[in-house]
Amino acid sequence: MKEIIENIERTVKDRLKKEGTGHDWHHIERVRRTAVNLAKKYTCSQSVVELSALLHDVIDEKLSDDIRMSTEEVAALLEREGLDQSSISDILAVITSISFKGGNREKVSSIEAQIVQDADRLDAMGAIGIARVFSYGGSKGSLIHDPDIPVRSSMTEKEYRSDRSTSINHFYEKLLKLKDLMNTEEGRVLALQRHQFMVAYLKQFYLEWEGPGRNS
Repeated sequence: MKEIIENIERTVKDRLKKEGTGHDWHHIERVRRTAVNLAKKYTCSQSVVELSALLHDVIDEKLSDDIRMSTEEVAALLEREGLDQSSISDILAVITSISFKGGNREKVSSIEAQIVQDADRLDAMGAIGIARVFSYGGSKGSLIHDPDIPVRSSMTEKEYRSDRSTSINHFYEKLLKLKDLMNTEEGRVLALQRHQFMVAYLKQFYLEWEGPGRNS
């Protein structure tokens, strides 16, 4: 299993080495590290957790066509590495179910999916999450902030992906919701710390945006 994990790691690292929207190899490695640590606290398949963490973004539609893989390609990759069909099915079930997609997804059921989803969501929070939201927004041509563009309170997956918004709005449309969407107790503890950091950041952001004497 160690060799399989190392081979998958090399494949994913090579595939994402030029990714520039915040879903790069360093994001994968952080999610993998968090997921592996969370998995130690629960009864689960450690290998499914680690491999799912490594592969969780390669099928994501946010990636460019030359980077993204289909679920069939992921399955074929794991088969070539000699992984058993049961584990392959479990991994595919994880990576196809954990994306946020505007908050419209059903709650994941397996402990492996819960762990990887928590790890992925934690990387969208806190200092790293703040850096990533502006990186992704910039790559898509989104404004940092525009008070005239309202926060979307309810949206379909298509609207979440394609409608006009801003990086600051994304805090309210996704990032600040994640604290209450965590699956594991350990994830909730970590999420609270990062949530509080984001709240403090937004308070400072608005102070600087308004500027001294704006209301005087």
